[in-house]
Amino acid sequence: MDKPTVSNSNDYNYMEKQKLPNATGVIILGILSIVTCCCYGIIGLILGIVGLVLAKKAKQVYLASPEEYTGFSNVKTGKILCIVGIVLNVLFIAYIVGIVAYIGWDALSDPELLQQRIQELQ
Repeated sequence: MDKPTVSNSNDYNYMEKQKLPNATGVIILGILSIVTCCCYGIIGLILGIVGLVLAKKAKQVYLASPEEYTGFSNVKTGKILCIVGIVLNVLFIAYIVGIVAYIGWDALSDPELLQQRIQELQ
């Protein structure tokens, strides 16, 4: 007598989950955006914006098929870092613009006039 064949439930085709594209890149850009906020605010601002764009694309890829990817928490963390970096860079740019507006553009190119205006502030 033949034994009946029993279907094993473990015979599914398990696909190994792959890392979400740009998940690590978003975190790196977010960290660099925060670190470079004192570089006149421009470099960090650009890095933060690029990081946000990559995070948005990675989120769209993940939401299309979440069962295929891992690392979405890295994207969320990187997005938060990018937002913090953008805010810091915008604040630094506003600070620089305020200094230039208060002291004057002409004083930045003339050291004697700059020293005179700084002494006036004291």
